[in-house]
Parts: sequence; structure tokens; C-alpha cells
Amino acid sequence: MTTHVFVTGTDTEVGKTRISVGLIKVLQQKGLRVAAMKPVASGCEWQDGQLQNEDALALSQQADVKLPYSQINPYAFEPAIAPHLAAEQIGQSISLDVIETNFAAMKLQADAIVVEGAGGWLVPLNDQQTIADLAKALQIPVVLVVAIKLGCINHALLTVQAIAASGLKLEGWVANDFLQDPQSTAIIQSLTKRIAAPCMGIVPKLAADEDASFYLKL
Repeated sequence: MTTHVFVTGTDTEVGKTRISVGLIKVLQQKGLRVAAMKPVASGCEWQDGQLQNEDALALSQQADVKLPYSQINPYAFEPAIAPHLAAEQIGQSISLDVIETNFAAMKLQADAIVVEGAGGWLVPLNDQQTIADLAKALQIPVVLVVAIKLGCINHALLTVQAIAASGLKLEGWVANDFLQDPQSTAIIQSLTKRIAAPCMGIVPKLAADEDASFYLKL
């Protein structure tokens, strides 16, 4: 059974965090001790003397392996812009070695780890590397979150193609129908026909306190 997963999306603001929290709960329901990681995050705010990210905190709150915030989110940036640009603004460089070291330490404490990426699959992290390189460094299967809307078929299929080119396994994809597109049923059917990996769930629009795990399978 797959335990560690890397959650990516067709774009930013597609619901990766909501789905990641749901996946943590699904793994917990299987009796696993689960840790969470958001290696790189922009749009952070100062809390308790350090920059912290709302998404990383949501993941940490659901996880039952409690870890220092700096291990869950090693790279936290205040501007809500692409991570490589945010890092450049403060003269910092994002190192995959740092993220790999934190991930390796997590593996010693948890049965499963849910890692949430930033933005889409090819978001740059530095001058040479992208989110895809981060996923390849961790060598874990990928879950793709697709926000169901006009244009998502192209974005989803291009991302699926890029994941395959990276050599990583696409564990499955999630149809996040929170935008309630009037063509959502037809869009999801089109994606199901064209993506070989299974659809792991169709998640409707949820209230702020609702749980996505009910709609997910892993």
C-alpha cells in the first residue's frame, strides 16, 4: 500500500491543501501514524516569532506526528509570489538537500507522509530546479489535484504527461469540483477517459469545516 505521497496541482488555488488534509485523514483511518510536510510556502505571516503558512498549519493540525514547524515548512516566505522570486528578494536559495534531510528524519517517525507542493508541477524553486525536481528527489508517488473548470483538461493532461516524463508514478488524481462548473460532469468524464491513473475522488464544494476525506480513497 502506498504511504508517502506528493500532492501537486494543475495550478495554484486548486485546493491542494484541502485534499492533502483529507488524504492525511484517509491514511489515519487505515491505522497509520501520519506526518505532513509543506516544504516551500509563500504568503506566510509572522506568528510566534517566525514566518508561518496557513496551509502548512492546516496540514500540521491534522497530522498525528507532531513536528517542529521549521521541519514541516523549511522554506517560508512572506510575499505571496512564486517561491523562487520570494527567495531571491531576501537573498536566499532553496536547497533540495535541506528538504530531503527533513523528509528523511520524518520517515523515521511516521508510517506515512503527505507532502504538499507549491503551485503547479513546474513552479521554479531556484535557477535550475522546480517542484518536479523536488518530487523526484523525494522519490514518492504523486497525487494530482485538478480544479474542475474551463481549461482544466489541457492543464491536467499536460501535467500528467510531465509527471510521466519525470519517471514518477502518478498514484491517482482528484477532481476538485469546488467551483461548481456547469460542465463538471462532462469534464470529469473526459479526464477519466484520458488519464490512465485512477480518479481517487470527486470532491464537491465543501463548507469551511467540512472534511474532504469522505470523498477520497487511497
